[in-house]
Amino acid sequence: MTRPLNATAASLLGFLHYGPMTGWELVATAQRRIGAFWTLTQSQVYRELATMAVRGLVEAGAPGPRDRKPYTITDAGRDAFDDWVRREPGPDQVRIPLLLTLAFADHLSPGRLAELVASRRAEHAERLARYEADREALRGTADRTRRVTLEYGLRHERAVLDWLDALPDLLGP
Repeated sequence: MTRPLNATAASLLGFLHYGPMTGWELVATAQRRIGAFWTLTQSQVYRELATMAVRGLVEAGAPGPRDRKPYTITDAGRDAFDDWVRREPGPDQVRIPLLLTLAFADHLSPGRLAELVASRRAEHAERLARYEADREALRGTADRTRRVTLEYGLRHERAVLDWLDALPDLLGP
């Protein structure tokens, strides 16, 4: 039995269902389509492409401009992706740098803590505005999978903003 795909490899195969792409194009697509909730680094993408090529899940085409090779999903890659997408997703993992900082907030001055919270609030407010613009752009399209993940993002950002606004009371004097 072959080892199951990891989420990074699976997402790359998912994108390759739309047609051949270079590693650079896959990075850009990942940032645009899933970057708000899943991070992929350029090094991860190229490492996974090399591994998937060895496993026969993708095929590299002839190098094009700047020596970039387009990758195409193979039938084995489609089967592996199909197995991955049907299995139960792994558990959610929360990795929020502000929460880690707040775990040690007693070591910060109240002014610095307020600055950090204000900075994060601005970041999340900006992201919410971007998601709202994306939702407007998707209105009337048939891209239901993008709308579903975008709806999660909208609700998440509103919840985070609500929590950030409550932080002064939660932290107390």
